Amino acid sequence: MKPRLRHVAELAGVSQATVSRVLNDKPGVSPPTRREVLLALRQLGYQPTGLKQTPRAGLVGLIVPELSNPVFPRFAQAIESLLANHGLITVLCTSTPSGMSEADYVELLLDQSVTGIVIISGTHADTEADDALYRDLAARRLPTVLVNGTVRSLGLSTVTVDHAEAARMSVAHLASLGHTAIGLALGPHRYLPSLAFIEGYHAGMAQAGLEVVAGRISETLYSIEGGHAAGIRQLEQGTTGVVCASDHIALGVIRAAREDGRRVPEEISVIGFDDAGSNAYVDPPLTSVQQQFEAMASAIVRLLTRAIADPGSAPSALSFRPELIVRNSTGAAPDRAATTASTTTSDATADATGDATESAVTA
Repeated sequence: MKPRLRHVAELAGVSQATVSRVLNDKPGVSPPTRREVLLALRQLGYQPTGLKQTPRAGLVGLIVPELSNPVFPRFAQAIESLLANHGLITVLCTSTPSGMSEADYVELLLDQSVTGIVIISGTHADTEADDALYRDLAARRLPTVLVNGTVRSLGLSTVTVDHAEAARMSVAHLASLGHTAIGLALGPHRYLPSLAFIEGYHAGMAQAGLEVVAGRISETLYSIEGGHAAGIRQLEQGTTGVVCASDHIALGVIRAAREDGRRVPEEISVIGFDDAGSNAYVDPPLTSVQQQFEAMASAIVRLLTRAIADPGSAPSALSFRPELIVRNSTGAAPDRAATTASTTTSDATADATGDATESAVTA
């Protein structure tokens, strides 16, 4: 098998970005580290292919945090197709905790002299992260678009969904169904989308005239496992309706409810966020607040190509309103459902009694 960049990095005990810097004779690598990389290159017989070539015009780096969540493949597919219409080729980069970081990918893409970069749900959404990477991109005037979770003035164009509105409309939907014990399950509070969800949740509860109970705001991970843990806490709090900051969290909450013997939506209603996957085919079909993927992808490509054509153009910040997609995971609050059922039974009994009386008179 022909050795790859990652094989050299593993043998030398460094990152792939460091190997790339050595191959391109870039600064920032200590002499001992450079020697280790060169030794690994010789041992593996690695032959550079293109790293020293002229700039690669027409390449756009698309960095996403993972591919297991359908949100990111959905964005990637839409963006890739639109970029192709402009003669641009997408280089998909997946930054994961166990793999290359977002910063490493950016360095590799810069080494390849890409035409532009799109970063979806990156560290720009983390209030505790360093902004230096983005400020460097802005200083380079490299066409860059940051997607979801950034409100900071970084000198780069941004496209985001209105997370606060997503939470507000979710609460409004549950309140309209008679729910008063409404909870919120979301990711770590250090992320900007989480803070926006909390803001929208509070606004929705205030508009509905409902009390916010601190124990019903569950901080967890953006995963099914995280949703399961949050669901257990929500059930302990007596919650009858849960607003979730992702579909994966919502599926975890439903699993926790079923393990506790609760029926969805008869005893607890659940709303997700994103609506990127097969929500219509899960059991029950999941009510979710949908990101406008195609419209957002179109805006991302429009901002990127504008910056490519005019590097001096001012950055723009666009926010998209989400859409509530109602399915069977939400229903009337248990007390309202019980009242409705009781009324229906009483009406049926009255009708039956009336029929019997009329029959007796006729006889």
